[in-house]
Amino acid sequence: MTEPELLIQQTINAYEWTNRLLDAVPVGKWDLIPDVVDTSINWQVGHLIVSHYFHSVMVIRGHQMDVLQKLPIKEYSELFTVANPSLSVGKVDPVRLYEALKVMQQKSVEVLSSLSVAELADPLEPTPVPHPIATTKFEAIDWNIKHTMYHCGQIGMISRVVEKRYDFGLRLSK
Repeated sequence: MTEPELLIQQTINAYEWTNRLLDAVPVGKWDLIPDVVDTSINWQVGHLIVSHYFHSVMVIRGHQMDVLQKLPIKEYSELFTVANPSLSVGKVDPVRLYEALKVMQQKSVEVLSSLSVAELADPLEPTPVPHPIATTKFEAIDWNIKHTMYHCGQIGMISRVVEKRYDFGLRLSK
């Protein structure tokens, strides 16, 4: 397996885990903000849309007009990056947001699939805001995977509070 293939597989796995965790929480609870974590599923999903765009699309291939025409990235960035999660409550329908996440995940994998081994060492595409972690395309993709899984942990904690513990298929003896 080549390096790009490994990164693509890890990215797909991170996205699959995200979606499994999201599917376990009824959308009617996505705007709930438990005191213990001060964030919501909706905020997490919006944040992942913006971060996937930045970490695995924009710094890899530059702005993508097809994404910008489909999704309100600027609006999502304002609601789901530095804004307090309480400011996003009721602003975006959870079903619409989840569909947008899937569009972004698909675009991310498409962009990553276009990379050669040599391009992984290339510097990032210039952006108005410098990347907080990466200087190369490899580092940005690697960060996207890690960042996604960090948010999977947060989604799992929120799920546990607002709905139930995620069932990983483990059958613990009593």
